[in-house]
Amino acid sequence: MQRRHLITPSERNTLDPFVVATGDAKPRDQRDLMERPFFSLAKSKRIVPILYEAGDVRVEVLAVQEHGMATIWDADVLIWAASQIVEAENLGLRTSRFLRFTPYQLLTAIGRETGARDYRLLKGALTRLQSTVIRTNIRHGENWRRHQFSWINEWEELTRADGRVEGMEFVLPDWFYRGVIDRSLVLTIDPAYFRLTGGIERWLYRVARKHAGRQSGGWLFDVPHLHEKSGSLVRVSDFALQLRRIVLRQPLPGYRLRIEREGRRELLRILPAEFSTGPVDKPVETLGTSHAGLSGFRTQTVSGLRTHEPQLSLWPETTIPGLNLESNSESNLEARARDVEKLIRGAARSLDVGSAKTKTGHEPATSFRKSSFTADDASRPAKPPRSRKPGDAS
Repeated sequence: MQRRHLITPSERNTLDPFVVATGDAKPRDQRDLMERPFFSLAKSKRIVPILYEAGDVRVEVLAVQEHGMATIWDADVLIWAASQIVEAENLGLRTSRFLRFTPYQLLTAIGRETGARDYRLLKGALTRLQSTVIRTNIRHGENWRRHQFSWINEWEELTRADGRVEGMEFVLPDWFYRGVIDRSLVLTIDPAYFRLTGGIERWLYRVARKHAGRQSGGWLFDVPHLHEKSGSLVRVSDFALQLRRIVLRQPLPGYRLRIEREGRRELLRILPAEFSTGPVDKPVETLGTSHAGLSGFRTQTVSGLRTHEPQLSLWPETTIPGLNLESNSESNLEARARDVEKLIRGAARSLDVGSAKTKTGHEPATSFRKSSFTADDASRPAKPPRSRKPGDAS
């Protein structure tokens, strides 16, 4: 009897290709991806899954051992795709989930170099985006409660005989595509976002853009709540220390950060730069247009802050200047980091004079981020406000 071979048809055979045209597009991000933990914030390979629950919202992110979880740097590919789709629809062009483009278009638009190494890193990012599995009930249908997908359904490259990549294609999942063509679910972001090198600061910018926007009073977050929203594997106490270091550096384009305290509770206030009362950089005139070049811009200054092997990042060796202390423990700036820590601890002591010192518990990292708390959390009042708009009651 003749054996029948089952062949899974490619979605590309049923979709009209959206050929990305040459030209600039304002970077745009998808709201759901900005406020919930969908990506690893680490430059090292992460296998431990993310499980996030808030109210009736549930997000699960699963990784495979071989490739690891898609990172927040890999997510630049999705930001680029969303930007191109929205720009094309603004021009009245037809789009689809099936994108056809050149790697040069993508890499230059997100501020990367275009050498052979960068093409290899791009392919690594596409592999992680395809192998990472998402389960969520966000935007579920009336009779459907959970959607499972990968960030990229399939991808392929067109190469010449000498191995040079001439073109690429990939198919986006329907969940992501529908969240992009719905304009209410997309926000413009500052092009300078692509120059942020730390995972937590990249994630924090997206949270700031989603929640604080251009509100005069910004937005106030309870630090343990932020830790939970980030999906980070570090302890709450270490996460809080990283936030304090970021506050000292103020790296977020268009926003200022401030640590506030209510008794023993530590909070982070995110303010649009134009409404900040302290020293600020030049504010973003319109969110998403900070005059940082979009397509083809380069990061010229070498920081010398190499932290990890770059195979899990799309970023080139050259990065923007400035300390990135939360991920530079192995750099030659350890002494400066210790000085900064002393300043932080001194400031904390001056704020907490007379209050009792509490010891931080060392709880092993688990795969369920909602339950990854330390002993500090037990000392918080019952049901404190976790994040709120300015003016809400404490």
